[in-house]
Amino acid sequence: MTLENLSKMHHVAGMKQVKKVIARGDAACVFIADDADEAVTEEMKSLCQSNDVETVENVTMAEIGRASGIDVGSAVAAVLKS
Repeated sequence: MTLENLSKMHHVAGMKQVKKVIARGDAACVFIADDADEAVTEEMKSLCQSNDVETVENVTMAEIGRASGIDVGSAVAAVLKS
């Protein structure tokens, strides 16, 4: 999945929102910024792995923020299942 998919599909950004959609089983893919705090990224990677959710990790916080349509960077964002 690409950042273009993130910008065009239904999605959420931010740790709290992404955790909620993963818990509900509604996350198709999670983007994890490689320049985010390691504690955040490791927690999200573990959560995605245990819930069998695809991850994309070769992106920055600024790229995730832009693709999500927000003016600030975001450590994580999730594309929702259709």
